[in-house]
Amino acid sequence: MSTNMETAVEDTTSRPAPPLTRALRQAGYEIRSILGNGEQLMVSLALPLMAMIGLTWLDLLDGYAPSRIDAAAPGVLALCVVSVAFTGQGIQTGFDRQYGVLRSLATTPLGRGGLIAGKGLAVIAVLFVQVLVIGGVALAMGWHPVASGWPLAILVLLLGAVAFTSLGLLIAGTLRPQATLAITNLVWVLLAAVGGLLLPLSKIPGLVGTVATLLPSSALGEGLRGALIHGTIDPTSLLVLAAWAVLGTAAAVRWFHWD
Repeated sequence: MSTNMETAVEDTTSRPAPPLTRALRQAGYEIRSILGNGEQLMVSLALPLMAMIGLTWLDLLDGYAPSRIDAAAPGVLALCVVSVAFTGQGIQTGFDRQYGVLRSLATTPLGRGGLIAGKGLAVIAVLFVQVLVIGGVALAMGWHPVASGWPLAILVLLLGAVAFTSLGLLIAGTLRPQATLAITNLVWVLLAAVGGLLLPLSKIPGLVGTVATLLPSSALGEGLRGALIHGTIDPTSLLVLAAWAVLGTAAAVRWFHWD
């Protein structure tokens, strides 16, 4: 009788946790890793704060909103999404792959879907912290977002988190870590400068502005500006962002390599 009970206990404890539980545990690990990494915090918080302060000093956004901080804050929140979801996750995952961490995870029941879900949940949790910190500083600087636009802004932030997390993982799971480091940082700079994140599309002239309309960065930036400055959003921004989220996730699940 005792032997049978011990066997039953062993069988129960050897079963893998449900998929949601596995994803949540992975998310907890990712959150601790991001918040405990000084370089990640620099990209996730310090650089966006510097960008916001710089935009309130310069006249690049004059005439777009009632004040410079009203025009700058939504774009900086968009930059936060790209910082943590694309650059941060891409670099961390790339080096985890190089050092064999992902190879070890491949032997567990987590799977590609669980890894992507865990990283996505971690990005959303860290993004919540970013919104609190960046938003708090912006409010102290005189930011007056339209209250009715927050539900739309949250939807845009979530879609952006999914889209850029999947794109970061796609790069990290297919290229060498050094290439991932170079590409994600270069793309971060380009999107911040001319990708519609910090600057509205109306401030980006010519062919560059036309191309930017198809990018998830411009959909994210324009969506947040519309929601938090005017309380409305162009449906095109949601469609572009949703399309990138679906295609990016499908591509990451299909082509992500553990080693």
